[in-house]
Amino acid sequence: MNCIVIDDDATARLIIKKLCADFKEITVLEEFDSAIEAMKYLNSNAVDLIFLDIHMPTFSGFDFIQALKSPPKIILTTSDKNFALQAFEYECVVDYLVKPIAKVRFNKSLQKLASLKQTDITPNTTVAANEDSDFIYVSVERRLVKINIPSIYFVEAKGDYINIKTGTKSYIVHSTLKKIEDKLPTSLFLRIHRSFIINVSEIVDIEDNSVLIQKSVIPISRSNKSELMRRLNLL
Repeated sequence: MNCIVIDDDATARLIIKKLCADFKEITVLEEFDSAIEAMKYLNSNAVDLIFLDIHMPTFSGFDFIQALKSPPKIILTTSDKNFALQAFEYECVVDYLVKPIAKVRFNKSLQKLASLKQTDITPNTTVAANEDSDFIYVSVERRLVKINIPSIYFVEAKGDYINIKTGTKSYIVHSTLKKIEDKLPTSLFLRIHRSFIINVSEIVDIEDNSVLIQKSVIPISRSNKSELMRRLNLL
């Protein structure tokens, strides 16, 4: 896995390179003290991973991410704890390391990356990689809220937002149905309409082209109905 290091602090770059040296799978191709110079490099070179400082002169780490059309995986490195919530709004961000970076914490970050890379390169494992997790975190009103996955009744698309409905609450989240679909286990959840993902185990009733979950009537699209019927435990 090829990577580059972007940080205006030479000592910080050296530390990351030394930490990477313990992993034979990681090759540090280049290091940059400027995000702009790194962008020039990426115009003609592909990398799998970027270690990226947030606070840099003239061009911040977030500016850098937004400027990339197809960013690779990114591990943010910073001495500022206050941007973690903002950081994870970017799909490409794998982890958020606070300086000084401890070796144990760095190793966990790369283990997380390895898991994600396995998901990316192996067909049909995106959801399987989440089967071991019983919860997800979502950003709600500048807070990260933990939601137990089995407690989710259904998810509804609402423009640029989704409504995650559980037995007791509804969470309006700035996201897409596709993003959360990739996080939910296929053993429990199924997309039955372009605007709805449901927890199949919570179906109370099916009539014509709709299902009843809790007290909500949810439409079934014609193209998804056969898959739903296949998943049901019919007599």
